Amino acid sequence: MVDDLQAEQAKVDADVEQVKARRTRDRDRMDQGLITNPKDLERMGHELTSLERRIASLEDDELEVMERLEQAQATLDSLTAQVETIDTRLATLTEARDEKAGVIDTQLVDVEAQRGPSVEGLPEDLLALYEKLRTQKGGVGAARLHQRRCTGCQLGIDNAEIAVIRSTPADTVVRCEECSRILVRTAESGL
Repeated sequence: MVDDLQAEQAKVDADVEQVKARRTRDRDRMDQGLITNPKDLERMGHELTSLERRIASLEDDELEVMERLEQAQATLDSLTAQVETIDTRLATLTEARDEKAGVIDTQLVDVEAQRGPSVEGLPEDLLALYEKLRTQKGGVGAARLHQRRCTGCQLGIDNAEIAVIRSTPADTVVRCEECSRILVRTAESGL
């Protein structure tokens, strides 16, 4: 919009200069006595009056365009400042995100290093099932059974299912009926 108004102002400026140049040329011709015919002098006088009105009208247009341009420039300056502020904020947030991602990556490496010894000796089919569930369930393939509730889906387990789990041997894999995660039984399971 600013560019359009600048182009419009340049056009109006050029129009004003063109009409002023014509007025100057006609006045000079009259002042130098180049026009001697009275009718031509009268016609030239009317034309000068018309040129004065045209100049006044164009100058009014020029002022109006200048005001609109000033307002548009102020809006542009304000928006530019807002964009700069947002860009600065975005850079700060991106830096903070990258820093936190680095911390999480470091923690993930530590957790994976700790996991290694924990999975030693576990049956391959159990590890495969866990990895499959972990992939399907957003990174959580096993959940603790705590006070008759699966901590994976947070749903309570009914009494009939608790009775089945209670009678299942400790070395048998038990899964939640709702979310299919492997249930880890502990002393707080409520069995």
